[in-house]
Amino acid sequence: MTNAVTNIVVELMPHFEGYVYPNEATPQPLWSILIVLYPYITGLVAGAFIMASLVRVFRVKALEPVYRLSMLTAFAFLLCAPLPLLFHLGHPERCLEVMMTPHLTSPMAIFGFVYAWYLMAVLLLELWFDYRRDLVAWAEQTSGFKGMLYRLFTVGVTDVSEPALKLDAKIGQFLSVVGIPSAFLLHGYVGFIFGSVKANPWWGNVLMPIIFIMSAMVSGIALCVFNYMVLSWIRRRSIDMKCLDVMGMFLFYALVMDAAIEGLDWIHRVYSAEEGFKIMEYMAKEKLFYTLNLGQALMGTLVPLLLLGSLQIRALRQRAPEWLRRRLYFIGSVLILIGVLAMRWNVVIGGQFFSKSLRGVMSYKMEFAGLEGWFMGGLMLALPFIILTVLIKLFLSEKLPSAGHYEPASLKP
Repeated sequence: MTNAVTNIVVELMPHFEGYVYPNEATPQPLWSILIVLYPYITGLVAGAFIMASLVRVFRVKALEPVYRLSMLTAFAFLLCAPLPLLFHLGHPERCLEVMMTPHLTSPMAIFGFVYAWYLMAVLLLELWFDYRRDLVAWAEQTSGFKGMLYRLFTVGVTDVSEPALKLDAKIGQFLSVVGIPSAFLLHGYVGFIFGSVKANPWWGNVLMPIIFIMSAMVSGIALCVFNYMVLSWIRRRSIDMKCLDVMGMFLFYALVMDAAIEGLDWIHRVYSAEEGFKIMEYMAKEKLFYTLNLGQALMGTLVPLLLLGSLQIRALRQRAPEWLRRRLYFIGSVLILIGVLAMRWNVVIGGQFFSKSLRGVMSYKMEFAGLEGWFMGGLMLALPFIILTVLIKLFLSEKLPSAGHYEPASLKP
């Protein structure tokens, strides 16, 4: 009888390696796949907005074909950004407490204010000023439910005179300038949350906010490349190779900076070899070998660097046929998206593998179903793409009547 009870207890207890404290005997990490997706989705928002800002703020005219697609991508993913937190909370109605009783010393609570500012005061307004002329024209030329939506979106502002359009362009450019630091703040504070945990050697690092910002830029630009190529393939439209080459150039240089900063982080960790380094070394070689070494370092960083870097050599780019360049850009963007997701997994899940004794690690096996399972994670990743599809149908459809071309003042040479 005693042996049977002992076997049952052993089966119920999670698997440990090394020395752990009794209070670490939890069935699974408190932060699971939903908290992995939370910084991943917010990073895609920030990176997509930076891609759009290259057109409006930095006047990179070659990227004009993907400007509106990048803005809609940022908006679609921003709408889904708080959902992983709400589902993880268990009682989503409690999120209202953050707004009614603000706690300014909590980085997680400040997210509500940062999110509201970025959504309502920056991204939504910039989209409205950018689309206002088109909304007025579509409201006049479209009937039915869509026409009613367009009339609703105009909010009664139908002045499309030249002075009004110039004012729209100036306000839109101002919002783009304000949006760049706001995008950094939106995602940089996520890195601040992890970097400020001094007791955890895997998280406690002053470079963590910078690493999160750079990986956000890389993943967001890669997502724009992916969306542009998939949308062109679905519509059977030819890809603007000049635009794609410029996107690939920015993606490559952002990836170089991200890889350099993360490499510097690991060099510093290896050189300083502070308390807990042995367990970090064990995790990198054993527990996180596939997601860290293969997923993040090799497939998510090194291979895309070689693929995109080869296309930055002018002689090779000129000799390579367009079909080959398109495939290299597409494969590189997909690998980067997977690599950044692996990086988020390594940070969130890997940081919870540490035992408080720093002499052992815990194991974790995620279920398929349930609130913290693979199915819910896949649903959270699919939802922004579903919303983006609806937005493209409404605002980027080829069937929409043309409102004429108006070049904002920020894009004029």
